[in-house]
Amino acid sequence: MSHDSRTAPRICPLCEATCGLTLTIEGTKVTGARGDHDDVFSQGFICPKGASFGGLDADPDRLRTPLVRTDGVLREATWSEAFDAVAAKIPALTREHGEQAVGVYLGNPNVHTMAGGLYPPLLLSALGTRNVFTASTLDQMPKHVSSGLLFGDAQAIPVPDLDRTAHLLLIGANPLESNGSLCTAPDFPGRLRALRRRGGTLTVVDPRRTRTARLADRHAAIRPGTDALLLAALTQVLLEEKLADPGALGEHLEGLDELTEAIADFTPEAVAAACDLDAETIRAIARELAAAPAAAVYGRIGSCTVEHGTLASWLVDVLNILTGNLDRPGGALFPLSATARAPRAAAPGKGFALGRWTSRVSGHPEAKGELPVSALAEEIETPGEGRIRALIVVAGNPVLSAPDGDRLDRALADGLDFMVSVDPYLNETSRHADVVLPPPPPSQGAHFDFALNSLAVRNQVRYSRPAVPLEEGRMDESEILARLVLAVGGMHGAPPEAVDDRAIGAALAKAGAPASLAGELTGRTGAERRLDLMLRLGPYGLTLEQLLAHPHGIDLGPLKPRLPEVLRTRSGRIELLPAPIAADLPRLRASLGARPAGLVLVGRRHLRSNNSWMHNVPALRGGSNVCTLQIHPDDAARIGLADGDTARITAAGGEVEAFAEITDSVRTGVVSLPHGWGHSRPGTRMSVAGDDPGVNVNQLLDGTLLDPLSGTAVLNAVPVAVTPSR
Repeated sequence: MSHDSRTAPRICPLCEATCGLTLTIEGTKVTGARGDHDDVFSQGFICPKGASFGGLDADPDRLRTPLVRTDGVLREATWSEAFDAVAAKIPALTREHGEQAVGVYLGNPNVHTMAGGLYPPLLLSALGTRNVFTASTLDQMPKHVSSGLLFGDAQAIPVPDLDRTAHLLLIGANPLESNGSLCTAPDFPGRLRALRRRGGTLTVVDPRRTRTARLADRHAAIRPGTDALLLAALTQVLLEEKLADPGALGEHLEGLDELTEAIADFTPEAVAAACDLDAETIRAIARELAAAPAAAVYGRIGSCTVEHGTLASWLVDVLNILTGNLDRPGGALFPLSATARAPRAAAPGKGFALGRWTSRVSGHPEAKGELPVSALAEEIETPGEGRIRALIVVAGNPVLSAPDGDRLDRALADGLDFMVSVDPYLNETSRHADVVLPPPPPSQGAHFDFALNSLAVRNQVRYSRPAVPLEEGRMDESEILARLVLAVGGMHGAPPEAVDDRAIGAALAKAGAPASLAGELTGRTGAERRLDLMLRLGPYGLTLEQLLAHPHGIDLGPLKPRLPEVLRTRSGRIELLPAPIAADLPRLRASLGARPAGLVLVGRRHLRSNNSWMHNVPALRGGSNVCTLQIHPDDAARIGLADGDTARITAAGGEVEAFAEITDSVRTGVVSLPHGWGHSRPGTRMSVAGDDPGVNVNQLLDGTLLDPLSGTAVLNAVPVAVTPSR
């Protein structure tokens, strides 16, 4: 290390594991990243994404100044020019056409930045629009909906107690590649290996023999899209064989008799053919789950982004409840983050409602205040009152991540009067913007995990200040978003601190805390003052100063039982069979006789990427991180494909071509393409990604297939035709 080198702790912002890093910095450049062995949560673990922090941080393709469209061309502009343009257009459009004329799309990276956790709610409030779309309806919305219906709170998501469980059943999850999702757990692979070492059992249900499945005691290669049928059968076995034992949960349950009746005909024998699993295997999985001294069921994206994603998510927790494993050590518990509201006395709440409004064109019901991303293009294209005429995209790339990107691409190009993108890259979506506002590299920003700490497998709290000073000409992401709030809300020109002061005042009033507390808050920025307030009002009574005094974090202990205080249902109890769920069960029952005539498509994750984010970092390209069509040898032989041949994949939304990768890690009848590729559109500035663009798997989808309860796009178990490309 040279004489001017130093190190700085930093929380990794590149996936949900939130590992601690130790950055090596020379001058103002990050030259290395290793695991932080003193981090209270990750204890030195690092993955290839974290190790590449410096390369991503210094990517020469990152935008350094705002861009403003003039005479049809994006040119570099000052920050003042950029916000002046926003302030001139958005308020005028809402005055002329109403609040619904502005749509907002929030991408996945918002949960990985401090600013992304603080300012988007204020932006939505300033706009007043109901045309809100996020990456949630491409990912985890079914879990929010099922949690809302069961517990009355869409944010009350129990996570598996990985470090104390004796039996873990994973459905549609591959944490050895994803590092975990809706379950924040540094070194997820190590935690699974520790489960095995202490004599525990790991069961994986997945149509692919993933790295996670290869670690399992039992791998059930299910037919894609039938997860809810399997889970219903497991539930039926527990009830029929009198294996259900909710234990202490019993006093908090309602609807057990109704559930028993509703699930009675989903026997292992009834679902076996559809799932392509032996009935005795299904019974064995249920019995092993019931017999375990402590067990947890965990389902993720493979079971969410399917036709019955909400039912599958609901049944995951039904199984945890019926086995008595919800809210107990070794089972599935509700984390308590340091910035959560302080616990309140148990009492009935307002409950959770679906469909409080619907989308204008197709009448899709809202879920958790959001409309399906699949409806965004039609809301822009279709004339009439309430048409989206302006779009604000914060940290998102829906042209690649949403179904039928070609249609959305055309809608963004031809159907909008104005578009704003907050993004460090000129990507497939932001290239259409009239104003692009680029946040600085991660090293120049503060970091706190508001959302992910509420999903962590151990209660802890950590905060990273910027590792290097903000480069001249850059603007902090919190200030960018605060100024955007002011520009769209008719307060353009006011100091950005006004946004934070207003938020602090509202939070104090809501908590019933004295207004004088605002004068006690510390911090260099408005965002830090807001963090300080949330910590002070939170369940542990911490302060920002305490976090700064512990740069490697504060351990708040293992997860603890929290029922019934987390319940917000109108009954004040866990409602096992909510009406929307009961109404959707006939649709699941009708799928018992469905059989795909040909191949079905599933996605896959790579350890060295996160959706479409990281394909522009040279160190993360190549190896297994390639865009190939995985296909079983038997299917390849039948079709006439050899390894490395170009395959044409056709579905309702269009067709793409990809190199065939023949492997028995994917079961027969199933093919797999990874998500997040397709970096071939003109006008982007992502040179590394463009050299090996891959194909956009979501172009195979026409956007008509949705899980009706959550509005989530069906991205898995999609029928496709595969032929050799001639």
